[in-house]
Amino acid sequence: MNSNYIIPANSKKSQLILGYFTGIDLGLFITGCALSLLLLMLIKDATPVEMIIILLPALTTGLLVMPVPHYHNVLQFILNIVNYLVNPRRYYWKGWCIRYESSDE
Repeated sequence: MNSNYIIPANSKKSQLILGYFTGIDLGLFITGCALSLLLLMLIKDATPVEMIIILLPALTTGLLVMPVPHYHNVLQFILNIVNYLVNPRRYYWKGWCIRYESSDE
């Protein structure tokens, strides 16, 4: 095949836990759930608003590690946006027709 290899689109999925999560993703999610569970055990008679606040660490980390199309997860998407805003790359376009310019211009 002249050293042209066809790599399947899901080839890195086998390196992920359950096909979706890295160790950092699971650690982040488990930490958020453990914090919510600890707060649930410490605060006994919570109002509905307090319950929502108590569950926020688990909900937030769950949303961050949720898979999205074209990115690994929401956390990776946010990191890509921050990286682009902090350090934007400049691409200088010359185009394919630069070779075909006439010399009289």
